Amino acid sequence: MFSCLLAMKPRCYLLILSLACFSNVVLCCPAICKCYPQRAEVVCNEVPLTEYPSQGLPETTTMLTIQFTNITLLTEQHLNATPSLTELHLYSNQLQNVSSHLLRGVPHLHTLDLTGNKLNELPAGVFSHAQLRNLVLKKNQIQKAEADWLPDNSNLTWLDVSGNRLTEVPASLLQKLSQLENLDLSNNKLEKIAANSLTILTRLERLNLQNNKLDTLDPSVFQSMPNLAYLFLTRNKLNKLPPNLFQMLSRLQYLSLEDNQLSHIPTGLLDPLVNLDEDGLDLTVNPFVCDEKMEYLWRWLLKNKKKVFLAGSITCAKPPSLAGRSVLSLTQSELNLHS
Repeated sequence: MFSCLLAMKPRCYLLILSLACFSNVVLCCPAICKCYPQRAEVVCNEVPLTEYPSQGLPETTTMLTIQFTNITLLTEQHLNATPSLTELHLYSNQLQNVSSHLLRGVPHLHTLDLTGNKLNELPAGVFSHAQLRNLVLKKNQIQKAEADWLPDNSNLTWLDVSGNRLTEVPASLLQKLSQLENLDLSNNKLEKIAANSLTILTRLERLNLQNNKLDTLDPSVFQSMPNLAYLFLTRNKLNKLPPNLFQMLSRLQYLSLEDNQLSHIPTGLLDPLVNLDEDGLDLTVNPFVCDEKMEYLWRWLLKNKKKVFLAGSITCAKPPSLAGRSVLSLTQSELNLHS
């Protein structure tokens, strides 16, 4: 066995896993992982695993973390070894495939984190059978989101699919997420949010759409989100916003519109945002045109400077005579306004 250890080959580790299990199942633990019996937790961090270590795991495990390994496959059979599992964190492995009905043997699972793997598609029913509350698919290679991933009665409160290759999110998937409180769609390739597609998300408190390719937003898109407190629209291609876009967002505390293509802010757009935090609005890095259409934003900024992040850094891109000037520094005459 010691020569096997020195060889550092995958088959040796499988042998070690099986030899590490004692007659008392509570003492069973993969030798290259760390087990914490008092809290029923197992951690396998930066170990030379190429296969999921289901044969060496205590049946009583409730929390399992496997990260920075070479595991490429996860199946329903693998998870059957730990029927009491409530949290599974598989961060930065090499997962390329997961099986359909993956969670059938872990009905108590409420948190699943698959961050930083190589998943590009997921099978139907993959997240059925367990009442997940937190699902993280961040930093994979997923190109298409599907409604049949989830059961109709989904209990998800947190969904993170940021850092993938999504160009759209189907309304049929979103319609299953009535309990959702946090939705992260950032760092994808979204070009459009369909009208009324978010209407079911009445409990949503945090929505992250930053770093996508949105150039416009339908006037109805945020109309059914009375609890929304944080909205991130940074680094898109927004060039025009509907005047009533934020009319139902009276509880909004933070709004980022940084680094878009906005030339003007329509009259009345910001008026419903009565609960913005100090520095709660970011409008920097937009090509504002400082003409008479700038009057609304100019007056709003003068009245609400404390609510605006780096208010003095909101500058004019045009006309050439005002380029680089802080909007706050402008005068009525420079904006061609009457007294």
